[in-house]
Parts: sequence; C-alpha cells; structure tokens
Amino acid sequence: MRNILLTAAAVSALAAPAFAQSAAPEAPRGYGSLGYTYLDDAYTGAVTGRLGVNLNRYLAVETEASVGVRDHDYELAGADGTLKHEWDAAGYVVGKYPIGDRMELFARGGYGHTELKQEIAGQTTDVGGDHWSYGAGATYNLDGANGVRADWTRRDFDGDSNELDSYTLSYVRRF
Repeated sequence: MRNILLTAAAVSALAAPAFAQSAAPEAPRGYGSLGYTYLDDAYTGAVTGRLGVNLNRYLAVETEASVGVRDHDYELAGADGTLKHEWDAAGYVVGKYPIGDRMELFARGGYGHTELKQEIAGQTTDVGGDHWSYGAGATYNLDGANGVRADWTRRDFDGDSNELDSYTLSYVRRF
C-alpha cells in the first residue's frame, strides 16, 4: 500500500509541470470576419466586416463596420419611398463560452452608430443615430483558422421603443 501511495505521489509530481503548462494563459489572438447583415424592420442589408482580439478563452473585444448594399423600397399614402442603409460602426466587449473544441457561444455589448436615410416624396431624412447594442450568437470552427458565425444584435437608439434588430452570417478567420 505504501508503494502504491509513493508511486501515485511520484507520478503526480511528474505530471504537475505539464498541467501547469497547459493551464498557462493564452496569448491574445486576433480574428476577422466578413459577412452579410440583415436589418429587421428596416428590411435593408449590409456587408459587415469585423476585427477582434481574443484576450483569453472567455473574453474578447471587437469592432465592426458595415456598408449598406440593399435598400428597402416602399409606398406610404400613395408616395414612393426608399430606406437606405448607408453605413454603421460599433465596438463591443464579447463574453465567450466554449462548447467542445469547435463551438462557442457568445454574448456581446457595446456602443455604435447606424446611418440610415429615408427618401419619400422628394424629402430626405436622416434616421438611425447613436445606439447601445447587445446581442448573442455562436461560432463554429471548421479547423484551427476558419469558421462560420451567426449572431443577433439589438440596436437600442433611445432606451425606449426605438430598437432595430440585425442578423448576421459571417465567415471567420483567426490569425
């Protein structure tokens, strides 16, 4: 019995440096993504690019910028109108929860600006503006560098009922 305990202690002592090495914090690692964003209720679309840094396995910061590529044409009281997604940009803090080696869920919150233009009956009005944003999503890693990401983000323009949801599907590249 004493030999078994001594052997277990010796094996534990040899394994401790390997365990300590694997528990060491990861170096920050960057990522970028490119995808399509659909703005619900505005019925517009944009190409969205993101750059981010994974500070560790559970926390990241990211910035995004979008350029509108799909306008929404409508009719209001007999007048033709168009809603154009000009551009938007935002910065986020991202909390991540890994599920296995390939999947991670995330939640994010930040601040940004969305620029929309509404044209109706010859009049142009700026809509959108600064907003607090929050959302959630998932990333599936295809391999060590490539993945796909789907997310939902709510843009809260004035804290009341002036909200805009967006849905994004992106290709992700880690570097």
